[in-house]
Amino acid sequence: MRGIFIFLLAVAAGICGAVSAAPAGAAAGGLVMVLKVEGIISPATSDFITRGLKQAQDGGAALVVLELDTPGGLDTSMRSIIRQILSSPVPVATFVGPAGARAASAGTFILYASHVAAMAPASNLGAASPVSIGAGAPAQGKDADKDSGADTLTRKATNDAAAYIRSLAQLRGRNADFAEKAVQEAHSMSAQEALSAGAIDLIAANVPELLRKLDGRTIKLDSGAAVTLATEGARIERVEPDWRNRILSLLANPQIAVLLMMVGIYGLFFELTSPGAALPGVAGLICLLLGLYAFQMLPVNWAGVGLLAAGAAMMIAEAFLPSFGVLGVGGIVAFVLGGLLLIDTDIPGYGLTLPFLAGVALTGLGMILATGWLAARVRRQRVVSGEEQMPGLPGVVTAVGEGTIYAEVRGENWRVACAQPLRVGDRIRVLAIDGLLLTVERVSGPGGAAAGQYSKGDTHVL
Repeated sequence: MRGIFIFLLAVAAGICGAVSAAPAGAAAGGLVMVLKVEGIISPATSDFITRGLKQAQDGGAALVVLELDTPGGLDTSMRSIIRQILSSPVPVATFVGPAGARAASAGTFILYASHVAAMAPASNLGAASPVSIGAGAPAQGKDADKDSGADTLTRKATNDAAAYIRSLAQLRGRNADFAEKAVQEAHSMSAQEALSAGAIDLIAANVPELLRKLDGRTIKLDSGAAVTLATEGARIERVEPDWRNRILSLLANPQIAVLLMMVGIYGLFFELTSPGAALPGVAGLICLLLGLYAFQMLPVNWAGVGLLAAGAAMMIAEAFLPSFGVLGVGGIVAFVLGGLLLIDTDIPGYGLTLPFLAGVALTGLGMILATGWLAARVRRQRVVSGEEQMPGLPGVVTAVGEGTIYAEVRGENWRVACAQPLRVGDRIRVLAIDGLLLTVERVSGPGGAAAGQYSKGDTHVL
């Protein structure tokens, strides 16, 4: 028994020694979360990555892989993602893949900010120059200050972006010269060129190969802690955007935002002109709020939003004011100009094209013409309410006595006057109305007797 006890103590001591000899910051292998980021970097993308990093931290993941394929995106969303990467307690590897993918513009910044930068064969990065509508072309290289035609705001944005990506390159020990040229001169590189230039860490065909190559690599987090990755054979959990991110992505489309605003304005208009319908007002209010929320997420010029709203209001007013087309034409012009000025960036996928704006404007014009046609049609019809509607209506005498005769006309009892003798049951027709007195003529008697066949003594009112 004593020998067995000594043996067990020796085994326990050996296990403790092995554990203590392991690297202090070793990351336990087991779980690697892969977040697929595809398309334009938008507020929905920022929300997806932020929630994914939080989920990885709560789930004890050893590594987060951003599988990236993007043409670029919004500067605000890009910087939000980078802040999350820099503060993440879980190492983040950005992998530009699969083959044929790209990390252009904002994607280059995200790649440079990640703890590990990797690319698939036949992929590329770069072309990170900031662009916006109305700005001049970015100044090129050292001649930026000499170019008198360069726009000041564009140069400020370009220099700010260049300094930002250079700081990220210095933080991660990557090629800062290429990073600055990608911003200043829109340079791009293939995966092999980026690896040779020191812009990325490695090339891998897919995520499993990436994890095999990262196994045993030590990552220094921004908190100062060092983490040794144990990723070979790790369990891969892929995270796709859920319904919430899909809705945010849909709302981040400027065309959808404009359509929501127009539907909202028209819905509220129909509710105000036809109180009690409820459905147009409720649907219009919801669409208008969603449209305003979408504008809040997008890089919009609020002068453009104002022109869109003013154009819609003028097109609606055209149907009710005798402006003879001035308001309608002015509304269409204001709407198109507002759409052209709406989006304050030239990022692909965020512009409003002339065919789209023309289509929406022509739809509004069609509604104006349809409203005018219906109004003209109603004007030609016979009046169906009020005093003007009374002459010609049929009725039946209901009471005769003491010099007063009452008749039922359209379900109502009226005091009537007639040049002919009347009695209960006679059928009459209204000739005129004077206050609450109807002037009528006798059409027929109760049994169909023609006018003028009553005997002496019949009661009538003159």
